[in-house]
Amino acid sequence: MQRRLLGKTGYEVSEIGLGCWQLGGDFGPVGDETARQILGKARSLEVNFWDTADVYGDGQSESRIGAFTDKKGVIIATKVGRANPLFPKGYSRKNVKESLSGSLKRLGVDTLDLAQLHTIPTAVMADGEIFNIMDDLRDEGLMRHYGASVESVEEGMICLRHEGVATLQIIFNLFRQDAVTELLPKAQSQNVGIIVRLPLASGLLSGKYSKDTQFTAQDHRNYNRDGKAFFVGETFSGLPFEKGVELADELRNLAPKGMPLSQFALRWLLDQEAVSTIIAGVTTPAQLEDNVEASKRDPLEPELIEELRDWYERKVRPHVRGHI
Repeated sequence: MQRRLLGKTGYEVSEIGLGCWQLGGDFGPVGDETARQILGKARSLEVNFWDTADVYGDGQSESRIGAFTDKKGVIIATKVGRANPLFPKGYSRKNVKESLSGSLKRLGVDTLDLAQLHTIPTAVMADGEIFNIMDDLRDEGLMRHYGASVESVEEGMICLRHEGVATLQIIFNLFRQDAVTELLPKAQSQNVGIIVRLPLASGLLSGKYSKDTQFTAQDHRNYNRDGKAFFVGETFSGLPFEKGVELADELRNLAPKGMPLSQFALRWLLDQEAVSTIIAGVTTPAQLEDNVEASKRDPLEPELIEELRDWYERKVRPHVRGHI
């Protein structure tokens, strides 16, 4: 597994990481044994960057990671800011510290490797006090580094005003390319690590869906596809599902011969120099194995990357909902 530096943290992280939202059961039931198998597969494939959050399964994802015994050399990133009583207006030092302390307990560690603000309101970011709180709690020893998971380029740029921010986690994929222009160069110039989430646009870029695909009731791809529960960009990158399926079918024709669509999408991300790691969630060990193969693929031709940018601007961007 190839590794890259995660910005100013100094951590060497696997190009393909593991998103652990699914371990909370928020995409449908994932049993304890399956969760252990996924984490075990990550270890055997040298996937050493695991991303979770306190609200995934109401703490279940963190607890499962904490209970997994073979974590030597693994960098575990968690998030803070969406649980009660923080969201949307309770971002006091006391509340943030208590929330982080809960993560420490569930993960079974004394200090968090990386704590990320979890899509907190834009107004709270713009106010700036939350970053002072994170600076203080880092200096107090609750975490070694902190960053932010954001929903838009605008929010990412706000975070980059603050020196303590070591990482940015962004929605970035072939269906949402806008970060290329301004955000990625700015982050790179400030040595801020870029963590890519939703690299496969909630599975659309796996190429396995049809317009008739159904999702379980507890899966956000069912109940949030139009943004009824939370930010619409978190589900299918803001694309209407049927349009996303149509565009994924079109994109398949642009992929190099013999390269699965999912690996094509991940390889495109790895060809962005500013990207440190990609966190794709999985519900089976085999899916993780497939993701890791993208790291072994040759870089895409520059002409193809240009073609994909033009295709995005013409065919995709007009259909994306939610702030980009």
